[in-house]
Amino acid sequence: MIFLRACLPAIMLCLFPLLGMAQIQPANLAGIAHVAIRVADLTRSRIFYQKLGFEQAFVSTKDGKTTEAFLKVNDRQFIEIYPQQDPSQPIGFMHVCFEATDLEALNRAYVGRSLSPTPVKRAGAGNLLFTMVGPEQQNIEYTQYMPGSLHSKDQGQHLGANRISKEIIGISLSMEDPVAARAFYQQSLGFHESRHPLEPGLIPLLLPGSSDQMVEITPNVFQFLFSVPSLRHAAAQLKELNLPVEKQGTMLTVKDPDGNRVVFVAVEPETGRRLLQMPKMPKLPWPTKP
Repeated sequence: MIFLRACLPAIMLCLFPLLGMAQIQPANLAGIAHVAIRVADLTRSRIFYQKLGFEQAFVSTKDGKTTEAFLKVNDRQFIEIYPQQDPSQPIGFMHVCFEATDLEALNRAYVGRSLSPTPVKRAGAGNLLFTMVGPEQQNIEYTQYMPGSLHSKDQGQHLGANRISKEIIGISLSMEDPVAARAFYQQSLGFHESRHPLEPGLIPLLLPGSSDQMVEITPNVFQFLFSVPSLRHAAAQLKELNLPVEKQGTMLTVKDPDGNRVVFVAVEPETGRRLLQMPKMPKLPWPTKP
């Protein structure tokens, strides 16, 4: 008993950080809403992704020129491509956007973590949006789909019959300091490690919630991660498209016109996310007008 009382302060010191983390976990995320990239040639990149079956749902324009194209993966996920308008603008990854079902609550949760998200506003496409500066000044976006937005009006449309994949399951983010970036995503945003890495040395961080989607923090590469039910079928599709393919384990990789890696990961349809041993996210209803 005396020994236990003597050890109690040390035990509590060990527990306090864990208790603190449990109390301040931010709200769950519904999944990855879109990934945005800047491209050298909008037409060439659009043709590449359309070859993969991702149809253009709509565009944003200014002075008669397309400033942003929205390519559809499924009703809740898009690839946004922006044309380079000035040589000073870097080509490649721009930002990832996560979906939340209650953006105001998520914003308050982040403020409670001493983070600095921008106020929630209505974005150009009609959805709610806020942004936040992430590790190494990378922009992170958060959205909530709203009735009447371009995205909700397009529900059930532009779903290519020959899509090589129907889901973005994750992205790999290139960071100069992966350790610090991983700490931010885990400690500030509530991401947690998967026990089943897709690649040796790369441990995916699963989004808080049940989406089973992930972010990998890497020291040197950005890449899209798409799920496919059959690697053999995906390989045959890519061969028909005359795209050079790199095969590694349960993954196939092709490169878009700007050198971005597009990775297809085999996921058994009968077992869902057996690779990650996580439950599949239930389908979210689209918002309806009150």
